[in-house]
Amino acid sequence: MEKSTFLTDFLQLSDIRTYLFIAVLLIVFYCIHKIEKKKMNFSYRMIIGSVVGLILGIIIQVIAGFPSEPSEVVWLSEVSSWYGLVGNGFMDLLKMLVVPLIFLSIVRVIMNMQGENLGKLTYRTIGMLIGTTLIAAIIGTALGSVFNLGSALVIEEGDAQIREMVPIVDTLRGLLPSNVVNAMAEGNIVAVVIFAGFIGLAIRRLSKKYQDVIEPFTKWVEAFYKIIVSVAMTVIKFMPYAVVALLANTITSRGMSVLTSVLRYILVLYLGLICMFIVHLIIAAIQGVKPSTYIKNGLEPLLLAFTSRSSLGTLPVLIETLRTKFMVDEGVASFVGSLGSNMGMNGCAGLYPAMTTVMLAQMLGVDMNLSFYLMLAIIIAVSSFGIAGIPGAATISISVVISGMGLGAYFPLIGAIVAIDPILDMGRTLLNVSGTMVSAITVNKSISKE
Repeated sequence: MEKSTFLTDFLQLSDIRTYLFIAVLLIVFYCIHKIEKKKMNFSYRMIIGSVVGLILGIIIQVIAGFPSEPSEVVWLSEVSSWYGLVGNGFMDLLKMLVVPLIFLSIVRVIMNMQGENLGKLTYRTIGMLIGTTLIAAIIGTALGSVFNLGSALVIEEGDAQIREMVPIVDTLRGLLPSNVVNAMAEGNIVAVVIFAGFIGLAIRRLSKKYQDVIEPFTKWVEAFYKIIVSVAMTVIKFMPYAVVALLANTITSRGMSVLTSVLRYILVLYLGLICMFIVHLIIAAIQGVKPSTYIKNGLEPLLLAFTSRSSLGTLPVLIETLRTKFMVDEGVASFVGSLGSNMGMNGCAGLYPAMTTVMLAQMLGVDMNLSFYLMLAIIIAVSSFGIAGIPGAATISISVVISGMGLGAYFPLIGAIVAIDPILDMGRTLLNVSGTMVSAITVNKSISKE
């Protein structure tokens, strides 16, 4: 019994199938390493990793017999834990870099930028992020209505619980860095941006009168920034390995049977994601970036966003891609990337809550007139800004929107949707990152013209 407990609970290596799929993962890593030695393009290695991860996850589910509750199958839980060590461990390393990278980037951008440009950078960034989120919401509303999503689901009480809605005034105040060390520890990125902004403004204000005094600090900022970027590049090199484990683990841990009951919703949501991504391509084309170039150059952060389901974790890769592939100014890439990871998220705060609210309204027979749609747009615009910096953005956003529309009491009816959130979150996060990327390209182009 002790041996069994030791193997099951501590080592999580109690089944031969666990050993088998760990060995398979190691073999895949060896193959990726071999093609890396042959100097294969990094983006191609990312695509290969994603395809292999998808196939591996499906194979694991086939051998498990497509269980309805994968977490209750011991060996599946063990495989998921070991795959999670690789995939989630990689994301932890990226998240490790987020706070210092953002802090140093914002300080650098402000201390080197003219005051007028700083103001333009701020309002144009917010305008692009909120504007694209509203477009995503319109697409979600339209598709939800056209496909009559509510009629496809049986009204059945689930175990989903609505998140407590906090007044927007309290939410916005919570973003202010009353304790900057605590804000950094909790990943309150907006608070970090605000604090870094004050530091950058102080440096610029003092640069003429006390240049000799503050020069050591400005040199430290420049040196530390170079070091953090170098560390980021080292971590990013492991991304093709991580996407294999991340994608395989998502399928392994969630299962396939859970998808069947809400398959129509999934298909319509991903159709909405495709439509909004086309909008991104159009915006990029207007800025002089061909659709093929946008996809090719942005492939790495988009694939990482899809497999990791973390906009914040993708941030170091996104900033590096904007800087090196799209030639976006370092400061603009850091500033727009930082804000875009926390507000105006096209997928989580635009498309998803709009489509789900319309679905719920149709399930309940709510009269969806012009005032309904206008109120929905206003609430989504406000909530997409107000939820900035708070973990679980999609769940909070949908809670705020549904409550704002007066449907909060019926939140348990979308329990089936909440249950498959990781599957939905893959596409939503990709759209979030794409929205931030195209916003950075647009803002950079508008500022560089002046």
